[in-house]
Amino acid sequence: MMKTLASRLRLFSSRPLSSLSALFLSVLLFPALCLSACSSKETDSSLIPVTLNEVAHSVFYAPQYAAIELGYFEEEGIDLTLVNGGGADKVMTALVSGDADIGFMGSEASIYTYANGAEDYAVNFAQLTQRAGNFLVSRNPEPDFSWEDLRGKKVLGGRKGGMPELVFEYILKKHGIDPFADLSIDQSISFGLTAAAFPSSDADYTVEFEPYATALELEGNGYVAASLGEDSGYVPYTAYSAKKSYLEAHPDIIQKFTNAIQKGLDYVNSHTPEEIAEIIQPQFKENDLETLTRIVDRYQSQDTWKGDTVFKEESFDLLQNILEEGGELPARVPYEDLVTTEFSENAAR
Repeated sequence: MMKTLASRLRLFSSRPLSSLSALFLSVLLFPALCLSACSSKETDSSLIPVTLNEVAHSVFYAPQYAAIELGYFEEEGIDLTLVNGGGADKVMTALVSGDADIGFMGSEASIYTYANGAEDYAVNFAQLTQRAGNFLVSRNPEPDFSWEDLRGKKVLGGRKGGMPELVFEYILKKHGIDPFADLSIDQSISFGLTAAAFPSSDADYTVEFEPYATALELEGNGYVAASLGEDSGYVPYTAYSAKKSYLEAHPDIIQKFTNAIQKGLDYVNSHTPEEIAEIIQPQFKENDLETLTRIVDRYQSQDTWKGDTVFKEESFDLLQNILEEGGELPARVPYEDLVTTEFSENAAR
């Protein structure tokens, strides 16, 4: 697969691609490539096919990739197909349309869908990450960075109403900074493309997930100034959801899927960054092992991943508070409608 991807990337330029350019173009090609959890293995006809649409392909979701590469989905009887949706709005569209069985994204998308009156809405059944996974990257090294430094500056931000942008605004408000009066946030660039745009833009900072933050550092085009995950505290950043009708019709599949994710969490929470990086490297062939280890260590050291997948009510309330503060919540929605913990609790046992 890597040779095919590399050959496609070369079509875009006669010059050698930088690592960031390769990453950028791989994101564009990724949805069409459609990753299979079985990799080069032949599909077992006894396995149940499940399509998972993920919000982004990032080391931030290492437990999921560990579960794929260690064969945990196959152990549970699932033939998993992984698709990169490129944003929570697109993942939710795929879920609602039936193009995906399970969606992996910020739970704000399920709240918006429910609040807008959808009858067959998405229900969150497993939480994976408990901190924001993005980083503030500055144009110049700032070892003594303070959030006050953002006053009067321009930042490449995230999509309006999406978790990356909402958490960024949440942090700014915590530090007494008005996101709309005290600085300029450019929200015109599509999800996943800000890192490629940053070097030639007039922005002073950009907000990036990995591996883009590290790629900017390695190329000398940016420097990680702050971790949004550390500064925002614990927030229910990403979770798995399925339409209510799918959960009711296929509780056995949801349980098997949740079991596999729990095994992935158990693995990353009990192994070193070096071991984790080696396991998930087939998912990130554009990164060498040393770089991948560095990224995994960055996420692991800030307590990114939960110990179990239980999505607690206080976490859901915090999420709604963040949405409300950001002016994106049409109305408070009931936890018991949007979240089920049955499958997570069973998997944890």
